[in-house]
Amino acid sequence: MESQDLLKTVVKAADDKKANDLMILNMQGLSPMADYFVIGHGNSDRQVQAIVREIKDQVHELGLSVKRLEGFDEAKWILMDIGDVVVHIFQKDDRAYYNLERLWGDAPTIQVESVLA
Repeated sequence: MESQDLLKTVVKAADDKKANDLMILNMQGLSPMADYFVIGHGNSDRQVQAIVREIKDQVHELGLSVKRLEGFDEAKWILMDIGDVVVHIFQKDDRAYYNLERLWGDAPTIQVESVLA
């Protein structure tokens, strides 16, 4: 499966569960870990977990698996490694505190709308 197809599935699943301020960082050439980082946040533990569950379900429907899932029980910052796509779903305050967007500020961003189109 192409990494762009996986990216579209992940972004659509997060958007369907109303993830806030979704951001996509193009990590190609910047990180050997993944081609894309998807960053978003929810407004409660339950919403953060619901976003991650939906992503996981949609990835499984593609016949793929989540290689690593961390932070689900606490639901402050959940990390999902899906191979070419790494997903970070935060609670709002934790997202602001860790500010991954600034940490990876050299990475070009991709408009969510262009992925969902």
